[in-house]
Amino acid sequence: MENDRDPTRKTARVLVVDDEPSIADAVATALRYEGFETREVGSGKLAERTVAEFAPDLVVLDVMLPDLDGFALARRLRERGNRVPVIFLTARDATEAKVEGLALGDDYVTKPFSLAEIVARVHAVLRRTNAIDPPGAELRFADVVLNDETREVWRGGSPISLTRTEFDLLRYLMQNPRRVLSKRQIMDQVWNYDFRGDANVVETYVSYLRRKLDALGPSLIQTVRLVGYALREQDR
Repeated sequence: MENDRDPTRKTARVLVVDDEPSIADAVATALRYEGFETREVGSGKLAERTVAEFAPDLVVLDVMLPDLDGFALARRLRERGNRVPVIFLTARDATEAKVEGLALGDDYVTKPFSLAEIVARVHAVLRRTNAIDPPGAELRFADVVLNDETREVWRGGSPISLTRTEFDLLRYLMQNPRRVLSKRQIMDQVWNYDFRGDANVVETYVSYLRRKLDALGPSLIQTVRLVGYALREQDR
């Protein structure tokens, strides 16, 4: 059964599945604040029915559910041909659990987590899986244009030559404009889970990217002290 999402619909639907009502409500509320249409359920079997009825664009799925665990539910969906993106939530941070989760889903977040992190990851997964934007769609912020299909970047009409990591970093920032992203969030999305280096590598690559962008206009990558970075236009 394929996910029958309407490709003309602009508002993304997110199903939040967690047997702790306080967590489900907090995550759903944060996503609604960002403009998503949400629905909350507290069990795997109910989630299975709701996926068919609600046709979500993404599922935020707790692994430890009382009746049908999140991994088993994801397997059932995949076996039926439903490729809806899944972000797993879990208190299990063992490497084996992460490997299993990433083989079945699209992201893996360990508890405790911040709501800002969940929102950022939902945006990133929807972009990455093209669940909302059509393939090859351009990202735009201020006078910067990024084409993900051709991996080209321009600022003010002038091309910018970026390394692969610089391009991936800029893409993640442009997928989350004006949001403050921590170094750990950036590492998880740009370098992925197999990277075990010093988080300060993010600072180095932000410096490289900032230098290339700033050569063609006002600074867009803002440092938020003790928190991380945000793509923002300077106050005029």
